[in-house]
Amino acid sequence: MKEQLAELERWGADVIFGRAKGFRAAMTRFLMRALSGVFRALVQLRLWKYRSGWKPQHHLGTRVVAIGNITVGGTGKTPVVELLARTLRERGRKVAILSRGYKSRKLDKPQTWNDKASGRRISPDNMPKVVSTGSALLLDSKYAGDEPFMLAKNLEGVSVVVDKNRVKGGRFAISQLDADTLVLDDGMQYLDLAHGLDVVLVDSGAPFGTGAMLPRGTLREPPKNLKRASYILLTKCNGHSNEDLVRRIRKHNPVAGIIECTHGPIHLENVFTREREPLEFLRDKWVGAISAIAVPEAFEGSLEKLGAKVEIRRRFADHHRFNRKDVEKFMQRCVERDMEMIVTTEKDAVRFPRPRSIDVPVYFLRIEVEILKGAEVWDDLIERLCHPEPAFEHVLRNRCAYDG
Repeated sequence: MKEQLAELERWGADVIFGRAKGFRAAMTRFLMRALSGVFRALVQLRLWKYRSGWKPQHHLGTRVVAIGNITVGGTGKTPVVELLARTLRERGRKVAILSRGYKSRKLDKPQTWNDKASGRRISPDNMPKVVSTGSALLLDSKYAGDEPFMLAKNLEGVSVVVDKNRVKGGRFAISQLDADTLVLDDGMQYLDLAHGLDVVLVDSGAPFGTGAMLPRGTLREPPKNLKRASYILLTKCNGHSNEDLVRRIRKHNPVAGIIECTHGPIHLENVFTREREPLEFLRDKWVGAISAIAVPEAFEGSLEKLGAKVEIRRRFADHHRFNRKDVEKFMQRCVERDMEMIVTTEKDAVRFPRPRSIDVPVYFLRIEVEILKGAEVWDDLIERLCHPEPAFEHVLRNRCAYDG
C-alpha cells in the first residue's frame, strides 16, 4: 500500500510538471486547474484575516526571520537557511532554526526536558522535538525530517527545533536554548508567529514555478504576494543577466533588496565512509543517479555538467524514505550495467540505508550557496538582524502587507 501511495504521489508530481502524458494526465490537469481557483481564493482570504487582525499574530520579543518562497520545492532553501544561520552564529547570535519537520515521524517516546528556571519536567504538550541543542544531535532524520536533520548535522552551535506549532517551538528555543534569533525554515506562509523580516527565494530558472496555483501548478501564492518580501534571493543563477526577471519582480515589490546567488556543488562525499573527492572525480565516470526530490532533472543535469555519464536514473517521490530493498535493487542494476559509482543528493543521503553489500560506491553532492551579486545587500540583511534599531523592529512588526 505504501509503495502504491508513493507511486501515486510521484505520478501526481509528473502531472503537475508536465512529465506525464496521455488522456488521463490531461483530464487530471483540467480538474486541478479548476481547483486552483478555489485554492487561490482561500490563500487570499487567509492573508486578509491576518492583515485585518481577525487572526492575531504572536510576538515572542526576539528577532524572527522567515526563509521561504511562493512556490513548492526546488528553490534551494535549505542551503540558504544554513548559510544565514552560520553567518549569524559567527556574528555572535544564538540562533535556533524552527521547522515543521515535513514528513517526520512521531516520536515513539516523548523527549524529556527539565525546565531551566524551575527544574521541573516540561509537559509533553509544551515540548517540541529538539533535533539539536547546538552542541548535541538528539534525533535522526526519521524523527526530525530530512532538512532539519541535515541542518543540525552541518551547523554546530545552532539549535534546531521541530514542531508544526512554531510559536511553541520558538518559546521553547528562547526559554530553554537561550536563542536570541529565530530562523523560520520554510516560514513565509507561517503567519501565527510574526516575522521581523521575510527572505523570499525565487528560482531564477523557474521564478513562478509552472505558472499556476496549487494543485494544478506549483505556486503557493500568486506572484503579487512577493510584496511581503523584505529581501529576495534569486537562486540557481548561472552568471547570465537577470535584468528581465528583476523587472518582473519589481512590479510586485519595488523596494526589497535583491541578491543573486548560485547553488553550486563543492565536492563529493561518500555516504557511508564520509571520504571526500573533488568534483573532477566525476569526469567520464559511468554513474547511476538516484533521488527523491521535487526537480530531479536539475540534479541529474548538474552531474552531466560535471562530466559524468549518467546512464541509469531512478526517481522517487519527494521526501521518499528509502528502504534497503530500494537501494539494493538499484545497486544491482548498476552492477549489471558496470556503473562506476552511484550519486544521490545530500538531502537524500540522510535517508539512505546501508545495503548488506556495497558493490558500487555511493556518493552525494555537497551543495553550498555562493553570492554572485548583491553582497552588500546580504551584509545589510545580516547587520539588521545583528544590530536592529529599536524603531526598526517596531516598524517591522507592523509593515507586513497581507492584502490581496
